[in-house]
Amino acid sequence: MTGEALKRFGKGLLAAANDPKAENDSEFSYYPDEFFEPYKSRRRKVGWDLYGLLGIKKGDFEKTKAQHDRNLIFFDAPVGMIFTIHRDLKIGSWLDFGMFLQNVMVLARSHGLETCPQAAFSHFHKTIREFIPVGDENIVVCGMAMGYADWSRPENALIPDREPLENYISFVN
Repeated sequence: MTGEALKRFGKGLLAAANDPKAENDSEFSYYPDEFFEPYKSRRRKVGWDLYGLLGIKKGDFEKTKAQHDRNLIFFDAPVGMIFTIHRDLKIGSWLDFGMFLQNVMVLARSHGLETCPQAAFSHFHKTIREFIPVGDENIVVCGMAMGYADWSRPENALIPDREPLENYISFVN
C-alpha cells in the first residue's frame, strides 16, 4: 500500500487499537505463552535499549502506547506491506515464508531502501480484512514497512546486541 490507501489503512488500525470493544487478537501464537531464558532477557534488553533511545521510561504507558501505535502506520514509511499465508500450510512452509520475507528485505536493501518487519499486524487481522482482500483461507502473518531510512530518528540508531556465533552454532570437523 502507498498514498491515500496507506493513510486510510493506518487510521483504521489506530481506531481499532484504541477501541476497547475491538477484538484484536492473533489467529496464531506468534510468541510463546511465556518467554523463558535466555530469550526473555534478550527481548527485554532490545526493548529497553529502543525505549532508551526514544526517551521512554519504565512505566510510561502513554509513550509506550504511542510508540506501539507507530507500528500501525508503518512508522511513517511510504510503503506498507501485509503478508499472509494459507492457514493449512505447516511449519516447513512458514520457514519458506520467512526466507521469502528475508529476500524482500535483501532486495530492498540492494536498491537503497530499508525495511522493518512488523509482528504487530497479526493482532489486527479482522480490521485488515476491511481494507485489503485477505481471504478466510489466509492468516495475516506480519507487515513490513519500506522506504528510505530517516537516520535522524533515534530508533534508527538501535543496533541490538548479538550473541557470539559460537553460542548458537556448532562446527564439526
